[in-house]
Amino acid sequence: MHILFKSRKDVRAVAEKKRRYRRFLLIVLALALLGSGIYGYWYLEKSVPDKIYVTNGDENKLDHITDNPLITFSDDMEVFSRNSYQVKCSILGTIPLKTVKVEETDRPVVQVCGAPVGIYMETEGVLIIDAGEIKTMDGQMAMPADNIVKPGDYIQKVDGETLNNKSQLIERVAESQGESMVLEVMRQGETVDLKLSPVQANDGSYKLGIWVRDNIQGIGTLTYVEEDNTFGALGHGISDVDVGEILKVGSGELYQADILSVVKGQDGSPGELQGVIHYYPEELIGEINDNSKVGIYGTLSEEGEASLPLRSVEIGRKQEIEIGPATILCCVDGTVQEYGIEVTQIDWNQQDTNKCFTIKVTDQELLDKTGGIVQGMSGSPILQNGRLIGAVTHVFISDATSGYGVFIENMLGH
Repeated sequence: MHILFKSRKDVRAVAEKKRRYRRFLLIVLALALLGSGIYGYWYLEKSVPDKIYVTNGDENKLDHITDNPLITFSDDMEVFSRNSYQVKCSILGTIPLKTVKVEETDRPVVQVCGAPVGIYMETEGVLIIDAGEIKTMDGQMAMPADNIVKPGDYIQKVDGETLNNKSQLIERVAESQGESMVLEVMRQGETVDLKLSPVQANDGSYKLGIWVRDNIQGIGTLTYVEEDNTFGALGHGISDVDVGEILKVGSGELYQADILSVVKGQDGSPGELQGVIHYYPEELIGEINDNSKVGIYGTLSEEGEASLPLRSVEIGRKQEIEIGPATILCCVDGTVQEYGIEVTQIDWNQQDTNKCFTIKVTDQELLDKTGGIVQGMSGSPILQNGRLIGAVTHVFISDATSGYGVFIENMLGH
């Protein structure tokens, strides 16, 4: 029988490996605890709004901010004016979390809508979508604007003269007879001069080799009308499908529209409300003067106010929104109806975007008609506890029954 003895060196080596392994486990545990702590702090910080509006005379102004028992608010406040102050909150009254800005106002009342409207907007200048190829008189392919223009450029002047639409641009290019031209464009907020030389195409006309657009049209939903007849609609801005940027609006008009049919939404394929816009002077119901991330805005005419189904409702503050049942107002078959939904998640601090909370359609009648949320329903008012809290903005491509909403405070605060 053989008896094996380990040397002291081997024993020390094994002991050292065990110590290293224990140190490794302790480091991993410490990092996990640190990560959990950072995530927990971030989660609590995100669960409290940076800024809230409260109603004058409300005795429980801060009760709706959060129901998390770990978060406490200081009794002290820093006053800026009679109706504006700051309140500090902390974790269990010891770890500082954030400072909440509070403004006291009267609770707004608006006229809620939910009806489809026809939208026609002209861009501020002529929008360049991209550069393209031209077949010239000698049969060659030319790209005179390649690496000079950029998608998203807005042509505002040609040789120093203001440009209003693409028809004027075509005329100026035709008049150039191939002589170089200077285009003054707006590029990401800066004015840039671009020198281009038109080429003669195989049909004899002169072209710059650019694809342009000067207007856009479609159907959306009117969200609300204020006391002074100003309106908000869509809940998101109108972007060019090719450039992907919010269009700069020079002018726009709002028309009566009717929904004719519905393409039902399916997972992976958004549906659509299909309708007709009545482009007649007598069907003009308003003017559009702004296109922003949180909606389009303008003024409703007296004829428009009389023709739309409007009713007065109070505004719900964002901190008053609850996870749970709500409703939307929309028109999918000729009349505005109220359908049941659920608010499923809320992001209190989404102030500059149109994806502030998520919703899910639960009303079987609406699911049977549309499959959920479809294109054209953007701007549909969302109500909870009898108050207007937001508007529908997007549908989830992967789940046609669900989508995003924007806080009504964001739309009104634009």
